[in-house]
Amino acid sequence: MFDIFSLPDVKMPEGFLWGAGYAGHQVEGNNIHSQNWAYEQAGQTKEKSGMACNSYELWEKDVEIAQECGLQAFRTSVEWSRVEPHEGEFCQEAVDHYIRFFAALKEQGIQVFATMVHFTVPLWFEEKGSFKNLDNLKYFERYLEFLVPQIAPYVDFWNVFNEFNLQSPEAKLGTLHYHALGYHVIKKYSNGPVSSAHALVHYVPKRPCDRFDRTMAAYNDICNHEFFFHAIRTGEIVYPHRDATYCPELKGAVDFWSVNTYVRDMVDARRQWTGGTRYDFTSMKMIDQDFYLEEFNPECILANLGRLHDKPIYISENGIACKDDRFRIVYIAEYLSAIQEAIRQGADVKGYLYWSMLDNYEWGSFTPTFGLYGVDRQTFERTAKPSAAFYREIIENNGLTAEIIRKHLKEMPSLAF
Repeated sequence: MFDIFSLPDVKMPEGFLWGAGYAGHQVEGNNIHSQNWAYEQAGQTKEKSGMACNSYELWEKDVEIAQECGLQAFRTSVEWSRVEPHEGEFCQEAVDHYIRFFAALKEQGIQVFATMVHFTVPLWFEEKGSFKNLDNLKYFERYLEFLVPQIAPYVDFWNVFNEFNLQSPEAKLGTLHYHALGYHVIKKYSNGPVSSAHALVHYVPKRPCDRFDRTMAAYNDICNHEFFFHAIRTGEIVYPHRDATYCPELKGAVDFWSVNTYVRDMVDARRQWTGGTRYDFTSMKMIDQDFYLEEFNPECILANLGRLHDKPIYISENGIACKDDRFRIVYIAEYLSAIQEAIRQGADVKGYLYWSMLDNYEWGSFTPTFGLYGVDRQTFERTAKPSAAFYREIIENNGLTAEIIRKHLKEMPSLAF
């Protein structure tokens, strides 16, 4: 059993960058020209995004909240489907919106992490085969050449993509080439470091000593992680059951490792798709639906970051979906302690961005609540949770002490009551 109140103090290195974030489609509302919007209208999701958090209109309130929370950095995405809603037709008004948003963050001393594609693309681009089709590179280049020079003065860090590594083999291997293109276009106009946010899942054999489970865990790691790290380090694209190819533009095409890390995934070789169930003694259902975040596993931080000692690391996403905000306080404390240990072991972690600032639309449902702030679904009023004050105090102290924990958490939370 782990006692959060006995956690040793956490102190991050000087200059450590603290932030939070969200993504356009999940908060802006009425992203009507995106492929995700079309899927939602066709009934392919449990809930529709609709107005989401109405952040496209309430962005000034979100800047105010970011300042209130003490954030030093903020990550969000530009919605391509707003900038180019129809093929070849650009909307300057949408670009100006993002410029105002980013400029306001900068005026408050908050550094901007901008993602060019956070899952959503224009419907017209999806209908052309999206990133699976390399003939579409010219459309992506045209989009970036229009957008990047305009927003570059307001962006400090760049993500070309968010979590493309967990897609189908055809999609992820195609997107590698788009990442390389995006990296080099951005570098033409910006000195800010560029990466793509990588969903770094810790694959764990369900039966630790079972050869089949261990082999499939390693296989999943190669297919979802190592293919990307190897391509960036060497320019060689190696993937199971395919001839290796070489893309020189990929070599060195990240300036930092942008890591989205949450929990481990159990690998069970005795299941067709290898997805194993969690152990009963670690599983906790913290929201009213089945969800992938049903355990605390800060050890995954060490497993994930230990392989990335060759470049600076920014944790671009880490967070927990829970109804009881006390679990969020415990989660943040444990994972920050694990990050400190990873730094001791040689990982050059430069910053941490909690996911997310608001309870937002979680790709099909509003039930998973990640936010430091709750959002009323009718009025869109933002309300700070206790974890927001907890996180602000962490930022102010560049770390965590037992006194801070006791101030914001009176007892360990439980699902039993």
